[in-house]
Amino acid sequence: MQFLRHNWRNESDIADLRQDIYVRIYEAARTETPLSAKAFVFTTARNLLIDRVRRARVVPIEAATELDTIEVAADEPGPDRSAIARDELRRLSAAVDSLPPRTREAFVMRQIQGLSRREIGDRMGIAEKTVKRHLEDSVRALADTLYSEPPHIGKKT
Repeated sequence: MQFLRHNWRNESDIADLRQDIYVRIYEAARTETPLSAKAFVFTTARNLLIDRVRRARVVPIEAATELDTIEVAADEPGPDRSAIARDELRRLSAAVDSLPPRTREAFVMRQIQGLSRREIGDRMGIAEKTVKRHLEDSVRALADTLYSEPPHIGKKT
């Protein structure tokens, strides 16, 4: 509502705008649930305001310029941030792939599958203390790889 009040001049339209946004969100969510609800709501509200301005016969100059400059807290990264994130993910994936097999297996079970050390030990047939060592080694090796330090798996620092 604060977003609508800030970006729409006619206070009497705010309740109608809110209902229109609810309808658009409901109709869109029937087909697919959005990944980020907050971003979806703000984007929907922004698009509705733009549609209303376009349909109006007289478009106030300040309304058109304000809608163009609105960068809603949409939680969606720009193309540059997406490219950086993809690159970092590739680097992380390569670093995980470079781990020794048992260390990688323990790391994946813990960080990806969310298993406890006890569950990992049971699945791998090793002691919980050994699982702890594998996890420590994996974190150390990943930090070394990602921050360009020489790997030192199994060595104490």
